[in-house]
Amino acid sequence: MLSIPKTVARRRLDEKITRFQPSEQYAPPKSGWIKAVRQALGMSGVQFAKRLGVAWQSMDDLEKSETKGSITLASLHRAADALDCDLVYALVPRTSLQQTIDDRARTIARRALARVDQTMTLEDQKVTDASVQQRIDDYIREHVRDRDIWNG
Repeated sequence: MLSIPKTVARRRLDEKITRFQPSEQYAPPKSGWIKAVRQALGMSGVQFAKRLGVAWQSMDDLEKSETKGSITLASLHRAADALDCDLVYALVPRTSLQQTIDDRARTIARRALARVDQTMTLEDQKVTDASVQQRIDDYIREHVRDRDIWNG
């Protein structure tokens, strides 16, 4: 079986994920999704507890654990089923995956080249922004590999 190159897989995932950006639009209501949906459906806590097959106090603890951020995915899934909802779970990068890789590569290159820039400055050899950018690009092309990008 042929494997999809990392860049192609990254691009496909980026395309899928961009639908969720900006992620702030999916911020949970202050009371949490479970309670907000339950109340919007006109379902009482007792009725919801019955649908979950738990005591009212357990249902209340479930809603509180969501607002505290300590709820498990399994519990969220059970609550979604009891509310006739689908649970949607995603990690949404703050930028594209490719941008994250590019930024990390630039950080590695800047760190590696900083010593050289310091030496050149001490020797009164002016380092221009354009030359720095070109050297960073060259360093990335010649030295930074996908497999090493998250080391250190």
